[in-house]
Amino acid sequence: MKKSLLFLTAIVFTFSVSAQDCYKKFEDAFAKRGSYTVADDMHRNVIISYFEKEGTTCVSGKARVENGLIMSIFIQYDDNTYELLDKKFFNEKKTAPGIVNGISELIYTADGEKFKIIFIDKLKPKSKTLKEVTIPDDL
Repeated sequence: MKKSLLFLTAIVFTFSVSAQDCYKKFEDAFAKRGSYTVADDMHRNVIISYFEKEGTTCVSGKARVENGLIMSIFIQYDDNTYELLDKKFFNEKKTAPGIVNGISELIYTADGEKFKIIFIDKLKPKSKTLKEVTIPDDL
């Protein structure tokens, strides 16, 4: 009984940790590497990270940006179709959400959902590292 309870606890902990990592990994990468400017356009490769009590859930989508603000959001389904998020969404100030360093402000819906949009294509590449040489032993 104790072993099965311990095993179940370990599984729940593993899934909750991996769910929480969804947004955190992107946040850390953008903080470390920075972002290119998110231009006004339809961005077809974004990640929508929902914040829930259990952690975060990340899904694929696309978003239209106008004047640096997010104007429309589309959720992608597993059959590669998109559906417009027709709920009214807004930032903390009840206005259209902006974008800072490749990630949107926290977005709220009237239903109480909270999420951020990650413009993954705007993440700057990793910086180059020097290639070390191996010195032969027979010198």
